[in-house]
This record gives sequence, structure tokens and C-alpha cells, in this order.
Amino acid sequence: MATKREIYSTWDEYFMGLAMWSSTRSKDPKTQVGACIVNDEKRIISVGYNGLTAGMDDNTFTWDSIGEKTNCLYTTKNPWVVHAELNAILNSNGADLKGTTIYITLFPCNECAKAIIQVGIKKVIYLGMYDYPELVEITNTMFEKAGVECVPFNNMQKFDKKEIQDNCNKMLKLVKEFNSNSGKME
Repeated sequence: MATKREIYSTWDEYFMGLAMWSSTRSKDPKTQVGACIVNDEKRIISVGYNGLTAGMDDNTFTWDSIGEKTNCLYTTKNPWVVHAELNAILNSNGADLKGTTIYITLFPCNECAKAIIQVGIKKVIYLGMYDYPELVEITNTMFEKAGVECVPFNNMQKFDKKEIQDNCNKMLKLVKEFNSNSGKME
């Protein structure tokens, strides 16, 4: 009789993996972010990634960030892109999100924190951190005042955006190789 595998993902690893996988849908050349919302029964409510608003042509808008090539907000991605957290909330099709947990590959900005708090998400688990100390402090203050628990995915390891993106790209490459081999593992 065969025995069960000894190495398999925990629920947290599984849901963060789905958030990471979702980030591979992003067409942003600099920052790909994914999110996964789950309920207390370990059921997936929704996923999302950072991308242009539905119906907008990805080829007609710039993907530059503020300060990269211009100081003009109109000619940057910022006003057009929906962040992964908000996309996951909007993709939930009106599901009750009160008391849920959101797994995010990058610490949420203050604008997404507003949406997270507003819909009643009670726990945020994030993988990577960005370098905007003031916004991190604002987000943390908002979560603290609203009673939202915000914890890093793994206190033992620190991940940066590049590592997360590299890992997501490796996963995507493996899937594409699998598909090109007609679904046969080598």
C-alpha cells in the first residue's frame, strides 16, 4: 500500500502560490502582483492581478511609472491600472468578503487598504515589501485602526519584488514547456 507524500504545500503556501500564479497574468513590465481571497473554510473566493481596466487596450497606454520618463500623471500607468487586491475584490461577484483573508504578493498600498477594510477582509498576508516607507506606515495605521491583521507570509525569509517576479516567470516557463511537450513531463 502506498503512503502519502511527505512534502506537500500548506494551505498558506497553496494560496500564496495561487496569488503568485495570478501575477503572471499582469502585463506590467516592472511590477507583477497577484492576490487570492479565501474564506475560513479554505475556499477560494476570488483572484486578481494588476492590470488595465477591463475593455482597455493594453497597447494604447504607457506602462511607465510616475517619475520614470515623465512627471505627467496622464502619461503613466498609475491612473489606468487596477491593483491586484482591488481586482480580486471586484472579481468576487458580490460575494460576502467579511472575515476573509487575502494573500498578496506585494504589500498593499493605502488605496487598496481602503478597499480591503471597506469590504471586511480581516487578514492580509503579503509576500514582498516595497520601498515607500510613508505609504507602508499609512497602510499599517489604517489596518491597525480597522482591526485588520497584516502579516508577512514568512518571517524567516525576506523576499523582494525581483525574487517574486523571477519565481513567477520560472513557473510560467515550466507551464509553457509542459504545454509545448503535449503535456508530458520530462
